[in-house]
Amino acid sequence: MIRRTTRTTVLSSAVALTAALALTACSNGGSDDSGGPGTPELEVSGAFMPQPVMDMAGGFLTITNDGGTADKLTSVTSPISDDVTIHETRNQKMQEVKSFDIPAKGELNLERGGNHIMFMKLKQQPKQGEKVSIELHFEKSAPIKVDLPVEAPNHNPKQH
Repeated sequence: MIRRTTRTTVLSSAVALTAALALTACSNGGSDDSGGPGTPELEVSGAFMPQPVMDMAGGFLTITNDGGTADKLTSVTSPISDDVTIHETRNQKMQEVKSFDIPAKGELNLERGGNHIMFMKLKQQPKQGEKVSIELHFEKSAPIKVDLPVEAPNHNPKQH
């Protein structure tokens, strides 16, 4: 009877240790993409660029964060320009900023007349119907690649 109890205890301990190791391997401090409370869950929608009429353009989109942790949009890159910045609009004045907050369970709206992406010194003039590739960079999340459909110069979804 002592041997059977020892085997059962050893077997139970081995199963418990294996389960504990498996759970530890699945948890890496909340920096994974599992959607836990410590993870931003970002999704981009409503992206567009009005057809530029000069050598600069604006970009607009919404970033929704369904995760339990806030993040920040820190920069935007694009093959169409080596000078892409993010701007806030306050009191009808544009000003470059280092980042935009994306709250947990919230969203960041980049829209006409408000905060936006600014493309300076365009390498080419995209036309309505084309797409412009960009990559959004964040403080915590992996970069997200987005294609901005080029719309009419006066396109404004808020007016539709």
